Amino acid sequence: MAGPEASATPLDAANLDPDAGTKYDFPRDLVGYGRHPPDAQWPKGAKIAVSFVINYEEGAERNVLNGDSVSETALWEQTDRPPREGERAINAESDYEYGSRVGIWRMLNLFEAHKMPITCYAVGQALEKNPAVAEALKQGGHEIASHAYRWIDYHDMPVELEKEYIVRQLEVLKRLTGEYPVGWYYGRLSPKSRGLVHEVYKEMGTPLVWESDSYCDDLPYWVDVPAEKDSEKTEGMLMVPYTYDNNDLKFHSTTGAFSPQQFFEYLQGAFDTLLAEGQAGQPKMMTIGLHCRIIGKPGRFQALKRFVEYISSKPAGQAWVTTRVQIAEHWRSTYPYQKGKR
Repeated sequence: MAGPEASATPLDAANLDPDAGTKYDFPRDLVGYGRHPPDAQWPKGAKIAVSFVINYEEGAERNVLNGDSVSETALWEQTDRPPREGERAINAESDYEYGSRVGIWRMLNLFEAHKMPITCYAVGQALEKNPAVAEALKQGGHEIASHAYRWIDYHDMPVELEKEYIVRQLEVLKRLTGEYPVGWYYGRLSPKSRGLVHEVYKEMGTPLVWESDSYCDDLPYWVDVPAEKDSEKTEGMLMVPYTYDNNDLKFHSTTGAFSPQQFFEYLQGAFDTLLAEGQAGQPKMMTIGLHCRIIGKPGRFQALKRFVEYISSKPAGQAWVTTRVQIAEHWRSTYPYQKGKR
């Protein structure tokens, strides 16, 4: 007989997701590739693909100057200080400005000195306020991908307004870079966001080569798109997983609080594990998430510099340091989409 603490929820509870069965209903997959993942067959026999990602967000965060009711509290040096409604948070603004004034250039100088192309998750409004960054990324041979038009939480945004933001982002990056972005990452997405990104790209007739709002694998994988369920022609969506663990946001997170030495050691450990798996016949992908105002600070920067130098010291051809679009194009060529399969 059930005791007084028994749950009132039935053992076979109904799905309470309001988007269930709609074009936004991307199913969960708890199985993945299992014990025997596919051979990535990275170019030139590389044992690991390494993707450095710079999140360029500065100037597009919450701010009363941008029409928000409060200014930003996330991912700056004093996140324990709540903002006052309707008032500028000068300290937070200034900390973000360090990323766009100093941090981005310190990072690009490092990667370009080592001839390592990176992917920039570019927030459209941020690039609008510092177009020199867009120009530098293009000249440096880096990939400019989408990080949405504003660096805000999209959970409570009406569907039609979120679509307008997606369209504006595409148009802004096309104007600033000459091309529509072929890759997309939100971060603070709504349950409808992936479906909306697919929808807008289709309506605008431009290709979505990869999407990265996923953290569930060390390899790219395909998902069926719910909106294509009854279509004769299906293209699927290629997920290139991102990372919260190999990410400098840990410096500002209660789940991390790394020192630069610890961050380097963590990245080194991840790289060594994945490289060993690649050498054993199961090549993998490693992503490192970076922020201009976090790892771009002098004290933390040494951790990134040490890691770049560490992987550069490996024998030639072991690590393929590349952009996310190159990873995605390689996967599309090697493992084309098949409906119902990963």
